[in-house]
Amino acid sequence: MMEFRDTDTVKSIALSFVFAVIGLCVWVFVDWVWLKPKKLENLLRKEGFSGNSYKLLHGDTKEMFMVSKEAKTRPVGPVSHDIGWRILPFHHRIISNYGKNSFFWLGPTPSINITDPKLIREIMLRYEIFQKPNRSPLSRLVFNGMVMYEGEQWFKVRKIANPAFHLDKLKDMPPKMYLSCNEMIRKWQNSITNKEFCELDVWSDIKTLTADVISRTAFGSSFEDGRKIFTLMTEQMSLLNQIFYFFHIPGWRFLPTQANRKLKSNNREIIELIKGIIKKREEALKVGETSYDDLLGLLVESNHREIQEHGNKESGMSIEEVIEECKLFYLAGQETTATLIGWTMVLLCMHQNWQDRAREEAFQVFGNKEPQFEELNRLKELNKILHEALRLYPPAALTNRVTTKEFKLGGVKIPSGVLISLPIILVHHDEEYWGADAKEFNPDRFSKGVSKASKNDQVSFFPFGWGPRICIGQNFALLEAKLALTMILQNFSFQFSPTYVHAPARGITIQPQHGAYMVLRKI
Repeated sequence: MMEFRDTDTVKSIALSFVFAVIGLCVWVFVDWVWLKPKKLENLLRKEGFSGNSYKLLHGDTKEMFMVSKEAKTRPVGPVSHDIGWRILPFHHRIISNYGKNSFFWLGPTPSINITDPKLIREIMLRYEIFQKPNRSPLSRLVFNGMVMYEGEQWFKVRKIANPAFHLDKLKDMPPKMYLSCNEMIRKWQNSITNKEFCELDVWSDIKTLTADVISRTAFGSSFEDGRKIFTLMTEQMSLLNQIFYFFHIPGWRFLPTQANRKLKSNNREIIELIKGIIKKREEALKVGETSYDDLLGLLVESNHREIQEHGNKESGMSIEEVIEECKLFYLAGQETTATLIGWTMVLLCMHQNWQDRAREEAFQVFGNKEPQFEELNRLKELNKILHEALRLYPPAALTNRVTTKEFKLGGVKIPSGVLISLPIILVHHDEEYWGADAKEFNPDRFSKGVSKASKNDQVSFFPFGWGPRICIGQNFALLEAKLALTMILQNFSFQFSPTYVHAPARGITIQPQHGAYMVLRKI
């Protein structure tokens, strides 16, 4: 009799435990999917923010997807730079409907729009509180590295990578860049043979150019392997765009969808290619061979030196961290510079007087000679044009942060765990900060430098980020863009093809949705 009672007691305890676990799981889920979002919504409304009411689980993502899809069907005016509504259509709508102090929902997480340059400055400076948000494991397969690290890991990797992007090292890069640029120039010249002009999509050739440049400058003699990596990275970015709106769904990354499987297999192949190149460099350094003067060689050398100085491997970067930086070379180095060169050519098609001014300057400084590093800094007109291109068509339209603890920002209390959305392109086009001609092309606004270009001295221009975490490769991108555009201006005049459609679209960077078809004529 006692045995039965004991068995019943054990069963009762076991059932109670199971029900308690189930109850806890249900509570955690309900809190995540409803209670916490509604609590955060109430807190934000009390602090003066406005936005849509929270919708169970998906928030605003369904509407965001539909608005973005609809925006891509509407081209911009043929010479208009008013593109914020097309690049960030949902942010644009929310701010138009609710004002600058507004929020929206990415699944069950609220995201606050911050467009005030003073607040942007504080967010960028207080990077220990406003950190990069945790991203989907699938997106980390495509890009990670220094740009996403926090704390000691970010500090360590940034310190080791800095020497590779120092101006003393960058001055050795133009000869490699020149080889790639010259290949594209020759291709275009051959297209014009026995004709007065040729018509082509310069965007596809510019992407090939910047991929070739990053392959040569990052991997040197291994740039053929670099080209393979670029092809795979391009496919990764396309796959990532396909699944963006599913990131907030729990367990999505485990589903064996075609896109998920391809992301993972491509990543394995990229890792193996980069690992092979890195091992060759490390072995060469160990036997005392001359170091390489490409970005990877400089990174490996700096890492090797850091480990030797401190006498332990923990002070240096792991091979996984080096691999992530190599992937980042591609994403940041190729995409950013292609965007800058491509949109600058588009702007110079729209504004032929500035194209003439830039060409005249190029011939004054270089004539028909190969551009040299020291002389590139003398291109004042082109420098202004590039900065205005970065203002109107910044490579990244948006950057995000997340609050790690409750913080008072500009007198407003921001709860912990809330996303902060910094819509770069909307700030860059805001008449309050740039004047009535904010959406017009006016490079002369940069005549007195970046700090005097806008109507305030805060952070209203940040195409490469700002503060301690500003993009380490911005000088590299500007150097390559100056060299490439100088060579193009020395050899060609260009204007829009009748088939050109002005339709900027947001991918990883802002890109021409239908290409950039132009008519080129030899100078």
